[in-house]
Amino acid sequence: MKTDDYNENDILIESLRNGDERAYTFLIDTYHHKLCIYANSLAKNIYSAEDIVQNVFIKVWEQRTRLKSDHSIKSFLYKLVYNEFIDLYRKNQSLFSLEKTYYDALNSVVLEDDSESFQRVLKVVNKEIESLPPKCREVFILSKKEGLTNIEIAEHLDVSIKTVEAQITKAFSILRSSLEEKVKTVLLLLFGKKKKLRLN
Repeated sequence: MKTDDYNENDILIESLRNGDERAYTFLIDTYHHKLCIYANSLAKNIYSAEDIVQNVFIKVWEQRTRLKSDHSIKSFLYKLVYNEFIDLYRKNQSLFSLEKTYYDALNSVVLEDDSESFQRVLKVVNKEIESLPPKCREVFILSKKEGLTNIEIAEHLDVSIKTVEAQITKAFSILRSSLEEKVKTVLLLLFGKKKKLRLN
C-alpha cells in the first residue's frame, strides 16, 4: 500500500486496526506536531505537552483494534489529547487555580478582607462551575479557563460554532441565576474580559 493511501480516513483506520506499523508511523508524522501545539495551548508547558501527545499515541496503538472506520481519526486524536490533559491537570492542581494578579481584585469584592473569605468565594464559584451540565461545563472551561476560541472549541468537539456559543451563553445564564451578587462579580473578574458576554 502506498503512503498516500493513508490520507483516506477509513483506509488509515483499517490499516491501524490490522497492526500496520507504516500506518502508525504515518499517523505520528502527520499529527505529532499539530497535537503538540494543541496540547501546549492547554498545558502551557511544552514538556508536559510532549508527554501528553506521547501517551496519546501509545494509547492509540494499544487500543487500535477498537478504532471505528466511520469516526474521524483527527477528531479522535484531539479528544484523546484533551482527556489526557484533564487527567494530568487534575493530578497537579485544582480545577481553577488563580493567578496572583487577580488576588487584589477579588479581595475588593469580598466583605471580609482575609484569605479565608477569598477562598470561600472562590470555592462557591468553582462548585457552581463544576455543577454545570457536562457539555456546558466542558465548553465553558475550554473557553474561559483555557482561552480557546469558539472556532477551536468547535473543531475540538466536532460541533458547530453556534453550538459552542449557545453552551457558553447557557453556562453564564445558569451561573447568573445560581450565584449571589458578590460572587457574580468574582465570576466577571475571572472570565468576563476574554469575551463580550456579561453577567447582567
